[in-house]
This record gives sequence, C-alpha cells and structure tokens, in this order.
Amino acid sequence: MASSHGAEVLVASNRGPVSYTADDSGSLRAKRGGGGLVSGLSAIGPDAGSVWVCAALSDGDREAARRADGGLLPAEDTGGQRVRMLDIDAEVFADAYNGIANSVLWFVHHMLYQTPLEPVFDAEFRRQWASYEVYNRAFAEALAHEAAEGAAVLIQDYHLALAPRMLRQLRPDLRIGHFSHTPWAPPDYFRLLPDDIAAELLTGILGADRAAFLTQRWADAFTECCHAVLGPGIPSGTRIGVHGLGADADFLRERAHEADVDERMAALREEIGEGRRTVVRVDRTELSKNIVRGLLAYRQLLDDHPKWRERVVHLAFAYPSRQDLAVYRDYTAEVQRVAEDINARYGTADWRPVVLHVRDDFARSLAAYRLADVALVNPIRDGMNLVAKEIPVVSDEGCALVLSREAGAYEELGEDAIVVNPYDIRGTAEALHAALGMPAGERAERSKRLAAAATALPPAQWFLDQLRALDAQSS
Repeated sequence: MASSHGAEVLVASNRGPVSYTADDSGSLRAKRGGGGLVSGLSAIGPDAGSVWVCAALSDGDREAARRADGGLLPAEDTGGQRVRMLDIDAEVFADAYNGIANSVLWFVHHMLYQTPLEPVFDAEFRRQWASYEVYNRAFAEALAHEAAEGAAVLIQDYHLALAPRMLRQLRPDLRIGHFSHTPWAPPDYFRLLPDDIAAELLTGILGADRAAFLTQRWADAFTECCHAVLGPGIPSGTRIGVHGLGADADFLRERAHEADVDERMAALREEIGEGRRTVVRVDRTELSKNIVRGLLAYRQLLDDHPKWRERVVHLAFAYPSRQDLAVYRDYTAEVQRVAEDINARYGTADWRPVVLHVRDDFARSLAAYRLADVALVNPIRDGMNLVAKEIPVVSDEGCALVLSREAGAYEELGEDAIVVNPYDIRGTAEALHAALGMPAGERAERSKRLAAAATALPPAQWFLDQLRALDAQSS
C-alpha cells in the first residue's frame, strides 16, 4: 500500500490529542487534551513529520473527521500536530471499545472477573470480536496510508492489539512498536480467553518489532503467555522492552501553583477544618482502582484507632468512569454509599470524616495533592498508576505513600512507600495508621526520594526512548 502523506513518525491510539463538540449552529469547537503521549510526541518537534491516528469518539469528532481536508484535522485545532481521526461506524466502535476492549481485555489484564459467572464467550462475544478486528484493521490501513518508507510507528494499548500484525502485512518496510499501558495477565488467567482469541492477541502484538511494557513484571507475563499459548520462544523475533512512564515534574509543579489551584486549596481547607491531617486519593471510579476497599480500610482505621477521629479527613476524589456500562454505574453508586455510611456513623457537627467529590476538576485534584499528608493508592492491579508518582512531586510538606503491591509503580516506589495487599482491609488500615503517625522529617525525606524515582523517565523522555529503541533495533 503506497504512502499518501509520508509521515516519518506515527502514533496510533484510541483517544487522540483533540476532541470536538458541535454547537447549535453546526460549528465545531476543539479542545486539546493532555497526558504522556501528548507531551511525548511534542518532544520530537514540529519538523519531524509526525502524524497521530486516533478514533472519532463523539458526534463532534465524527463530523470533524468528515470535514477534514485530506483526512488530516486543521493544525490550529491540534496545536500544530498532524492528526487523522477515523470515522469508524458507531456500532462497530461500540462493539470493539465497550464490548471487547473494556469488557473483556481490560477485565482479563486486571483480573476482574467473578469467575463463577463470567466470562461467557458465546455467539455475541464472537460478533463483537469481529468488530474489534474491523476496528484494528481501520487503524492499520490508515497508518499504512500515512507512513513514509521505513517510518517508525508506535501503536498504543489493548484497544489495538491486532493492529501491529495487520500493519506488518500491509507495510513490511515499517518499524513498528506496540506499547501496553495496562498490566499483562499471567498465563493461567489469560487463558480464560478462547484459545484462538488468545493466540490472535499475542500474534497481533508480535507483528511489532518491539513490544514494550511499563514494568518488567508485565513484560515477563507477556513472554510467559507467548510460551504457554504459542509454544517456546518468540518466533517473530519481536524484542521485549520496558519503559516506566514517569510524572512530568515541571508541568505539575508549575500548574499546581496557579491561581485556580490556590482557590481550590482554600475551599478544601475549609472543608477539612483547622489542624487536621489528610488522607488523599484521586481516581476514576474504575473497578481496578479499589476505591471501596480503600474507604472500608479508612473506616477500619477509625474503628481500631479512635484517636484519629476528628483529627483526620479522607479527601476522596472519585471521578465517574465508563458510565455507559452498568457495572461501572453500580460501582460508582457503591463508592458514594460507603462514603455516606462512614460520615453518618462517625461524623460530628464540625467534622466530616470523608470529603467525597465526584465531579472531575484537575485544579482541585492538584490542590489535594499539595495538601496531602498521606496518599492512598491501593489498586487491585494497575499498569503503573501515575497518581502514586504525582502526589509526592506536588505535596507541599511531603507525603507518606500507602501503595498497593499490585500497582506497576510499586516496582519503582516500593522501597519508600508503605506497601499493602489491596485486598487486606485491616492491613491497609494499619498502613494508614503508620503513615499518619510518621514523623514529619521521615515523611519529608521519603517524599523527596519518591519524587526523584517518580520523575526518572518523564513523558518526553519515555517517548524518545521508545523511538531510539526502534532505531537501534533496525540499525
């Protein structure tokens, strides 16, 4: 397949760096996004000939994709970044994104199934899988169309596990990398999938020259799955890499001291009350984030150590995620129910034990980071968890980190965190007690070391390292 635009560097991901909304007149308004990929791609500069291929996620996105000149969105909307947004059939997208990516692959890699009842891989699953193949093929064809001879292509995440192999078949000249931002399931759990589907996912990623992961643990799990499902060795010659994405310290520290963050800090201090300690968590209401058990552990802390009553407040920011799926709506409701129960049980006229916010507000999140005495990060399983890295970077006085051993960040931060089994309520309560009682000097020193480890591979460097690894492999 011949190249149309001749991009030298390409990124592919489900979500792109810009989104669109349409007003009543039909005019489109663009909103630029953030995150590690956006920061990373900007590091190569505007003259690198890069293109970002992503899916249209909303009606506004789909309209922008239809209006795009030559398939590429207007540069003024995208900060100068060339972006191709794919107008994939809405039903195909829903099947691929909600039916397979978020309801199967996410559940497998985060080990979330209640196995007496699920998963059920029936005819409906097979129908949705066919859409997942169509979705991946659309990306592969777009990348093949946009890429120059020998270009570097970095394909992102579980949404696009089949795309590397498909792209390799279309354009064998390309240097292809795939990066997994999630954990990777161990072989016994991965093999819940039908044998042919498990093999397709693995061989899809093995179409890349390099398959990269956030930690060595996830990289090893992928290799073990390849051996268990496909047989010994990696016959494609795919190299396995590890790139532990870090926090963007310069951006966070600058943004955390802007006026709107100061305003949120003042409001939070009023909610907390004078002289009280803070336990901070900031998460989406994603099932793997383990928010409910975190609240139960805080309740156990108040039960087992009454001295903390009226002396500590749990700032719990739980921003609704994937509310188009019933299981996520139910989980969000349970988070709210448990928080309300704690406040009803222990609250007094001038003390609310849990301050819960469910409306996403980045400035307020940064304000909470700055106020944190203790950061609670207790996921069931997480590819990395950037919140664990961001809070020590931003905290004004230094914070103690209570960290799940199942977070990818444990590999880098475990030495200076208080590490917990995320299923152990009493153990987590005792960790919170130890964190709240940690002497200020020790807390500040640990926080400095945590911040240094957390920023060792900032987004721009993380992205460039992957490009250099692809270059080195081809030379």
